[in-house]
Amino acid sequence: MEKRKRKRVRGRRPRISRLRRKLLVASAFAVLLLVALLVNLYYVSIVKGPEYARMAQRQWQSSLSLKAERGRILDRNGNVLAESYTTYQVCVNPQAITEDADRERIANILSTLLNVNYESIISKMTKLNPRDGKPYQQVKIKDQVESSVIAQLVTFQENRAISYYSDVKRNYPEGNLFGQLLGFTNVDGDGQTGVELSYNTILSGVDGRQIAETDRDGNEIPGGESSYIAPIAGATIQLTVDTGIEGFLQNALEEAARTNLAKYAYGIVMSPKTGEVYAISSYPTIDPNNPPRADAETLLDLSRQRMVTETYEPGSVFKIVTLAAALDSGAVNDSTSFKCNGYLNVLGQKIKCWRTKGHGSETLAQAVQNSCNPAFMSMALKMGTDKFYEYIYAFGMNDKTGVGIGGETTGTVTHRKYIRDTDLARIGFGQSISCTGMQMVMAVCAAINGGELLKPYYVQDVTASTGDVLEHNEREVVRTVITPGTSAQIRRYLTGVVDSGSGKNAAIPGYSVGGKTGTSQKYDENGNVSSTLLVASFVGFVPANDPEYLCMIIVDEPQVPVVYGSTVAAPYVQQVLKNVLTYYSVPTDRRETAVSVPDVRGMTVEQAVAALKTAGLDATYMETERAAAVQRQSPAPGNMVVRGSPVILYTAWTTFQAEDEEVEMTKVPKLEGKNRINAMDALTKAGLIMDYDRSNSAGTVIMAQYPEGTEVPKGTTVHVEFSGAKTE
Repeated sequence: MEKRKRKRVRGRRPRISRLRRKLLVASAFAVLLLVALLVNLYYVSIVKGPEYARMAQRQWQSSLSLKAERGRILDRNGNVLAESYTTYQVCVNPQAITEDADRERIANILSTLLNVNYESIISKMTKLNPRDGKPYQQVKIKDQVESSVIAQLVTFQENRAISYYSDVKRNYPEGNLFGQLLGFTNVDGDGQTGVELSYNTILSGVDGRQIAETDRDGNEIPGGESSYIAPIAGATIQLTVDTGIEGFLQNALEEAARTNLAKYAYGIVMSPKTGEVYAISSYPTIDPNNPPRADAETLLDLSRQRMVTETYEPGSVFKIVTLAAALDSGAVNDSTSFKCNGYLNVLGQKIKCWRTKGHGSETLAQAVQNSCNPAFMSMALKMGTDKFYEYIYAFGMNDKTGVGIGGETTGTVTHRKYIRDTDLARIGFGQSISCTGMQMVMAVCAAINGGELLKPYYVQDVTASTGDVLEHNEREVVRTVITPGTSAQIRRYLTGVVDSGSGKNAAIPGYSVGGKTGTSQKYDENGNVSSTLLVASFVGFVPANDPEYLCMIIVDEPQVPVVYGSTVAAPYVQQVLKNVLTYYSVPTDRRETAVSVPDVRGMTVEQAVAALKTAGLDATYMETERAAAVQRQSPAPGNMVVRGSPVILYTAWTTFQAEDEEVEMTKVPKLEGKNRINAMDALTKAGLIMDYDRSNSAGTVIMAQYPEGTEVPKGTTVHVEFSGAKTE
C-alpha cells in the first residue's frame, strides 16, 4: 500500500507543474497584451492624439479663413493709388465625385470658365493622398477668380463638387504711375517690392475665421454651434506724392530716354523747404497690375527706384557743394577772380577744363556760369582736404538719406588719408566721388533752402482701420550745413547759370529759375574710363529766390549724337517745372517776353539759324554741319520759351560733345584720296570711328566731315563719302 501511495503521489506532481506553467504563460501573455494595449493607447492618445483630434474635428467642424482687406495707398490729395477688391478661390472636392463621367464633366466646365489646363485639373482630382490612399478631400484649382466667373460656375449647381472661398486682389488704378514706388503683391496678397513690401504687415491687417459644425458630407448643421472672428482691415497709407506731378515727371523721363536712346532716365520732384517727395520715377517703368513675373531679371531691373539704388559720379552738379563750401568757409567771395588756360597743373599733372582752349579771366559768377573746372579745382585746393571734407560729409555724402525707399545705397567718398591734391582737385568738379541721385538732390536742397540738410520723406500718414494714427512724418532737419547768407549767394549764382550760362535750356518765361548741369563719364566693361558712356543730369528749382519746387533728372548712357551734355536733361527739367507751376497756379515773378519755337526740321542748319534768329531765338549747332539738314530740335516746335533761348539742332552728322567733362582730344588725319581700308586704319589709329554708306564704299575718299587737322574728342564718329569708282 505504501508503494502504491508513493506511486500515486509521484504521478500527480507533473500535472501540477504543467498547470502552473500554463498559468505562468497565460499570465505573461496577458501582461504583454496589457503592455501592448497601454503602448498603443499611449501612441493613439498622446502621440497621435492631436492629429486624430484634428481629423475628427475636420469631419464634424468646418473652419474658414476670412481674408482681411488689404489697406489702401493714397496720394497727397486722396487719390487712390492701390486698393483691394474681393475675388474668389475655386476648389474641387474629389471625394464628393465618384463617377468618371462626372469628373470629366466638371473638369471641362472648370477648364473652360477658368482658362486652366484640363489635364492639370484631372490630375489634381485623381491624385491620391499617400497617408490613406484616397483622393484628397479638397484641392485648389485657381486663385483670384472674378465674381462674374463665379456667377457662371454657380449656374451649374455643383455645390458639393466645387467650393468657393472669398479672396482679395490688388488693383492699381493709375497703372504704371508710381510703379517702382508702390511695388506690387504676389498671388497671396503679400507685398513683394516698394511700399507694399516696406509696409506689408501694416497693410495686411489680421485675418478672421468662421467655424461651424458639419455633417459627414461637410454640410453645415442647422442650429449647430458656430463662431465668427471678424477680420481686421489693413491700415491706410497716405503718401506725399501727387499723381499729377508724377505724370509730368514720367512723361518727361520717357521722352528724354527715347529721344536720347538712353539706357535709363530717372528723376525726382520735391520740396527743398520740407523734404517732401512730390514725384519719383525711373524709366523704363513697371505696371504693378501686370509685372513680368516670368522674367526674374527683368522684373528686378524694372522694380529699381534708381534715384536711391544707383550710384554715379555727379560731375558738375557737385560743383554746387564745392561752391557752397568755398563761400561758407571764406575760401572765396564775390570779388574772387580766376584765370582759366584750359587746364590746371596739379603736382605736375595737367587736369583739363571741359573747354580745352580755356575761359580766360573770369569772376566767380562767370566761373559758375561757365562751369569752369580749373576754378572749382582752385576752390577745393584752397580749402584743403580737411576743411573740404567737413562740408562733403555735412552735405550728406557717404550717408543714406533715410528716405525709407527699399534698396537705398550710398556712393563712395575715399577716406581723406588717401587723398592727394590731384584727387582733391577732381573732387572739386565732381569726379573721383560718387553718390546716389537722392544724396545729390538733398545736398542741393540744403544749399538753396537756407542751409539745412533735411531728411526726405514720401509717407505722410499711416492710419489704422480704427482711425488711430500709427505714423506721421513731417519736416525733419538733420543738421545745419551753411549759413542762410551763403545759401542766398548760392541761389543767386545758380540763377545766373540759367539766365546766362549753360542752363539756358531750363529757363521758363515769367519765372526765375536756378539750376546746374552735369555730365560725367562712366567706366566700360574693362574698368577703363569711357569717353562715350556718360551720365548727363540737370537739377533746377523755382522760384529761384524762394524755391518751392526742385526737379532733378538723370539720363544714363544717352546713345545719340548731342552737342552739349546739358541738352540731354535740362530741357526735360524745364518741361516738368513749367507744368508744375501751371498745375499749382504759382504766380510769375518776372516779366519776360515769351516766344514760340518754330519748326525748323527739314531745313539746313544755315536756314534754321536764320529762322530762329527771326523768331528771337539763338541756335546751338556744330559749325561743320551748316549744310546738313536738321533732323531733330530741342525744344520741340510750339514750346513757349524765353526770348533769346537756344534751340539745339541735330543733324545726321551731329557728333557727341559732352559739356563739363574732361575730354581727350585728337586730330582728324588726312583722308582724301584713301580707299576704305586705309581711311579706316587712319581713323582707328587716331581714336576715331568711321561712318560711311555701306552701299557705296568703293573708290577713294572724296569728302570727310571734318577737314584734316581738326581737333575733335576721341571716340568721335567721322562721316566720309567715297567716289564710287574702284581703284587699281
